[in-house]
Order: sequence, then structure tokens, then C-alpha cells
Amino acid sequence: MACRQQLLAASRTGPGSKAFIPPMPAPEDLQRLITASFRSVWSLELLLLLKREPGLHQRSDLVTKLRASELVIVQGLEGLLAAGLVIIDEAGRAEYMPVSAELERSIEQVEELYARKPDAVRRLIVGGATRGLDAFANAFRLKRD
Repeated sequence: MACRQQLLAASRTGPGSKAFIPPMPAPEDLQRLITASFRSVWSLELLLLLKREPGLHQRSDLVTKLRASELVIVQGLEGLLAAGLVIIDEAGRAEYMPVSAELERSIEQVEELYARKPDAVRRLIVGGATRGLDAFANAFRLKRD
């Protein structure tokens, strides 16, 4: 109830007000962000771990905390680095650090959505990976005249 009252108050105020809440990206924007940024659910879980526990993390610690393989962590970090969500130092340690405040706000919204509707987020991630595999497979199909 308090959240609803805050939203109502924010709708009556402008950007200069302390109660102003920036608009959420359209669900389509969030869907695009999810499918473009996360190759697997492991990648999302990795990002959320880095976000929850600020600071630099060794790969071996991430493997232990997520109970994942080294390969899963390495591929996940590569994808998150390419998406501008983490940095990796010269020693190979990773830290959550989005390249912009806008991207950070979007990740907050992805995290909220994942907490409320984990299956929907998982389907988006798996669906995005499947589309990529379908496109790859289709490239090898022989066309019939």
C-alpha cells in the first residue's frame, strides 16, 4: 500500500521533486535487455551475485558460491563484460559495474522482475538463446527451388 501511495505522489510531482520516480522502461525494453545481455540463467545469477556482494571477486570464489563450473563462470563473465555490466581487472577478478546509470536502473528492474516472475525471465533468456541457435542452424539448410 505504501508503494502505491508513493507512486501516486510521484505522479503528481515532476523531475525536480524528491518524490519523483523515473519512468520504468517499457517491458519490451526490458525483454530486449534480458535476451541481449544474458546467454544463460547462470549469467543472470552471476550478475546478481556480483551486485549483491560489492567488490572484486576471484573466479574460484564465484565457482564455489554459485556451485558452477569454471567454464560457466568464464563464459558468463565474458558475456557480462561485453554487455557493459561488469569490469574484470588484470588479475581476473570481477566486479559489478554497469557502464551507465541508465543501465544500472534497468538491471534493478530486471532483478525485481526476476524476483517476482523468475519463470518468465528464464523463458526470455532460454528463448533468446534458442533464437540464436535456430538462426545458426538455418544458415546450413539447403534451399529448394
